[in-house]
Amino acid sequence: MAINYNTQNCVVSVGVTDYDRSLAWYRDVLEFPVEYELKDYGWCELKTPFGFKIGLGQTETVTPGNVTPTFGVHDIDAAIAHLRAQDVNVEDWHEISGMVRLSTFYDPDGTSWMLAQTLDQKEERA
Repeated sequence: MAINYNTQNCVVSVGVTDYDRSLAWYRDVLEFPVEYELKDYGWCELKTPFGFKIGLGQTETVTPGNVTPTFGVHDIDAAIAHLRAQDVNVEDWHEISGMVRLSTFYDPDGTSWMLAQTLDQKEERA
């Protein structure tokens, strides 16, 4: 069994304490265009020229080093099963209603990574 990656969905998720300030900085200073935004959730994704997106997410506190790379998958249940078969510490997925299923997993040093299975089209939420 292998993980069936969704290569169209690679996001580096960055926690931010002031969503509007950070959005302006990434958009205006780094010149990354907003691909879509879910303002009510305090979340947006910005397109980079490097083949991945940066996701900004509102959080209470930020500890340097809290960036969580997120890999898109087509079947999160199969991906979790694959990781567990390799004795990887992986959490059960949780769902943001109708949007995405997410699961955090950890490398041998405890560094967090995330899997994301998109449930609908982002364009429909814009």
